[in-house]
Amino acid sequence: MKKICVVGLGYIGLPTSAVFARAGYDIVGVDISERVVKMLNQGEIHIEEVGLPELVKEVVEKGKLRASVTPEKADVFIIAVPTPIHEDLSANVDYVIDATKAIVPFLEKGNVVIVESTIPPRTMDDIVAPILQEAGFNTMDDIYLAHCPERVLPGRILIELIENTRIVGGTTPEAAKRAADVYRTIVTGDVIETEAVTAEMSKLMENTFRDVNIALANELVKISSRLGVNAHKVIELANKHPRVNIHQPGPGVGGHCLAVDPYFIVEKAREESPLIKLSRDINNSMPHFVVENVEKLTVELKEPKIAVFGLTYKGNIDDVRESPALEIVEMLMGNPRFHINVWDPHVKQEQVSFDLHSFEEAVTGAHLVLILADHQEFKVLTEDSFAAMKTAVVFDTKNCLHLQSEKVQVLKLGNLRELRTIQE
Repeated sequence: MKKICVVGLGYIGLPTSAVFARAGYDIVGVDISERVVKMLNQGEIHIEEVGLPELVKEVVEKGKLRASVTPEKADVFIIAVPTPIHEDLSANVDYVIDATKAIVPFLEKGNVVIVESTIPPRTMDDIVAPILQEAGFNTMDDIYLAHCPERVLPGRILIELIENTRIVGGTTPEAAKRAADVYRTIVTGDVIETEAVTAEMSKLMENTFRDVNIALANELVKISSRLGVNAHKVIELANKHPRVNIHQPGPGVGGHCLAVDPYFIVEKAREESPLIKLSRDINNSMPHFVVENVEKLTVELKEPKIAVFGLTYKGNIDDVRESPALEIVEMLMGNPRFHINVWDPHVKQEQVSFDLHSFEEAVTGAHLVLILADHQEFKVLTEDSFAAMKTAVVFDTKNCLHLQSEKVQVLKLGNLRELRTIQE
């Protein structure tokens, strides 16, 4: 197998394309965005990921990676398109369906088709396979169809694509083997073969486990606020038990995985998944909890100026998908009392619908700094960084600013017992 066609050049598809290209495959990456295709063919990228600009430039210059708006014939097809959710919280698999239909005219007997997109259980058997069958292919013998969910951490994608264990679920045992052999050419970790539905559920449960754990931490924050307890200290001490690992609380859960994947399970087995649904509700409530406390802090100010630091769902990336920070900003901007200036050193203006500001513009004359992402740029702020504020108060919802200062009051989301209204 020499040629791979990757459909979807986003946060997963593009790094995957680059890694396979580095391994010697001829890669054609497909995306509906002509802008993305043009940038990639010039050796440039449209997303932020450590090491990716240099790798893409290298493999494009070597002729191993190029982009197109249409698929081409290949030995292997990898589908890596988004799977968002509808307003009713059901999975939107339209992109997967469209991508599958798009490759049909280019398929030949013996091809391997792999879906990396995160999908609800039984999507491979009930949706993807029938599309290929309707096109005249026998998915038992003609086409080797498998699901291999991505399992990478933004900021470490190029490392984890190589080192992480991969789960490959085939619609047949032979399909699992053929697809697994593709990954074995680049992966140094284990490549485990299983059934498609098992692979689908394994990815969903990985992220559901984390979402439920974060919900526990976020519920602890609310309890601690009521009881006057430092939740961060409670978690630190509880985690000294050898079999306890409580996650960290925050302003909510975002990203294309944790904030979405649990709903794929709930959709298929609603009555059997009350804990999963409740955890989603708890995490979804955190933006409101943050805004409520901002309102408490600023209740005595006539026109409080708030500097919001960070829009991404996690630190040191540019990904704002499902970010709770966006919901918080929208709620704050909906309050006519507030004057909101937003600064995020990783986010570009075209990614959001409101104006972004520089650090200086945001902090000057501000009554409150609200930290919503744990970027490295925020962790190194000093007392002098807040000197231009009108009242030097910081509400850190990510527990990332460890500043001891008599001039700057730092409030933590998990330790609100010291919350006092801001005075002019």
